[in-house]
Amino acid sequence: MSWPFWKHGSNAALGFFCLAVAAMDSFSWRVHPFLIALGALLFFASEYGFHRYAFHAPPMHRVKWVLHLQHRLHYDHHVDPARLDLLFMPLWFVIPNLALTGAVAWLIWPQPTQVAALLAGTSAAILYYEWVHYIAHIPYRPRTPWGRWVKKYHLWHHFKNEQLWFGVTNPSFDFVMRSYKPVDEAAATRTTRNLHG
Repeated sequence: MSWPFWKHGSNAALGFFCLAVAAMDSFSWRVHPFLIALGALLFFASEYGFHRYAFHAPPMHRVKWVLHLQHRLHYDHHVDPARLDLLFMPLWFVIPNLALTGAVAWLIWPQPTQVAALLAGTSAAILYYEWVHYIAHIPYRPRTPWGRWVKKYHLWHHFKNEQLWFGVTNPSFDFVMRSYKPVDEAAATRTTRNLHG
């Protein structure tokens, strides 16, 4: 079950980076748990923002390369939610975002260990996101009640109403941003597969 997870997208690279930071920390670095947690929180905030406002943005028909990115990053995932090659974030998307995060972190904490800790937290959060997303789209029943609920929650977004339930790992920003509804109160849309269709 886990092999497809590691061979697609940026998952293996993120996993190696987290292991490298952990190995360096165990030998010579000071632990920065606050920055690790902050890096994770930054990703969980961006998870909702990217999903709702970037990945579901109206198609840019006039700028073909942007439209191509929109299809690869999310539109085509809605067309065929079971395709694993469209499920995970590609390395060419993750690396620039991590580089930008690291550059901003460097301006605030200009120490390599601190920036690495923040990026390790972000990378670990991305891996958690990718794992939850993966489990939601494969024929697997999670063992915990929370895991089963999060899987259903994400699948409502894909199969009932793509304008609701943007959180993948948790619903907190959906509550704050009013994009949460109980599933039996939400109207079904005809555009869950063809965004903006």
